[in-house]
Amino acid sequence: MKNELPHDLVRTLLAVVDEGTFDAAAAVLHVTPSAVSQRVKALEQRAGRVLLTRTRPVRATESGQVVVRYARQLARLEGDARAALGMDGESDAGTAAAPTWLAIAVNADSLATWFVPALSALTQDARIHLDLRREDEAHTTELLREGEVLAAVTSSPDPVAGCSVRPLGAMRYLPVATPAFAARWLTGEPGDWAPRAPVVCFDRRDDLQDAFAREATGGRPASRLRHYVPSSEGFAQAVTAGLGWGLVPEEEASAGLRSGALVAVLPDRTFDVPLFWQQWRLDSPALAVVAEAVASAAAHSLRNPPTA
Repeated sequence: MKNELPHDLVRTLLAVVDEGTFDAAAAVLHVTPSAVSQRVKALEQRAGRVLLTRTRPVRATESGQVVVRYARQLARLEGDARAALGMDGESDAGTAAAPTWLAIAVNADSLATWFVPALSALTQDARIHLDLRREDEAHTTELLREGEVLAAVTSSPDPVAGCSVRPLGAMRYLPVATPAFAARWLTGEPGDWAPRAPVVCFDRRDDLQDAFAREATGGRPASRLRHYVPSSEGFAQAVTAGLGWGLVPEEEASAGLRSGALVAVLPDRTFDVPLFWQQWRLDSPALAVVAEAVASAAAHSLRNPPTA
C-alpha cells in the first residue's frame, strides 16, 4: 500500500544517515549505490516529502528525522525480540552474536563524575554496548528529537515527543576561583565584579556561569572576558590555574577547597542543575536495565531528586 513504510526502505534511509553517504550505505547493505538511491526515492515518494538533504555528509530533514526515529525503534525492538527468542546466541558459524547497541546522550560533567560508575552494573551483561554522545545537558534532547540517541541525561523536564521522563536529581555546582584570582578580581559585591572578572566557560553554548551571575547580581551576565574549555576535567584545571572563576561540580571542587588551592567565590551560594532521564517509550529490556542502573547511581550521587 502507498501509505505503508516498508521496513527495507526505512532501514536503507537509516543506513544512509548513519554512514553519511549513499556509497557507504551501499557497502554496509551489500547493494549498489544506485539501489540505495532508488530505495530512498521510493520512500520519499511514499512519504510525499523530502527526507534527506543530498549534502556531504547526508543529513535527515525534519521529516526524515521522524523516519530515522522510527527506524531506530524498529531496530531496537527487533534486537530485543531476537534476544527473547534465543536467536542472539552464537551463530551457526560459531561467531558471537551482534551486541545490543544503545546510543545515549550525556552531559560532560555527568560523564566526569557519577555517570560512568553507574555503568559498572552492566558488566554482567556483555551483550549491552553503549554509544555515549557528549552534549550539554540543555541540548541533549535535540539528539533525542533527531533520532540520534535512544535516551539522554538532560536538564529539561519537558518530554520529547514519544519519550518518557524520569527525575534523577540535581547536580550541585560551586562558584570557585584561586585565592590570588579572587583577591585581584572578586572583591566587593557580585554586581561589581561579575561584569568585569574573567570567567571560564565550557563552550559557547554554556550558559551556566551567566545564569549564576544573573541570579547573584539581579540580572547582569558574567563578563565577556572569558575562556572556553570544552572538557570537564580541563575546565576545572583552567579554574585551578587561575584563568578565571567558574562553576565546578561539587565533587570536583571539594579537593581544591580542602587543600586551599580554590576558594568559594560566594560561600553562601551554590547552583543546582536538575537532571532528568528521557528515553523513548520502548518495551526494551536492554534499555530498561541501563535506565535502572543510571537511576540507582544518580540516587546516590546527586542531590534530592527534582519533581518532573
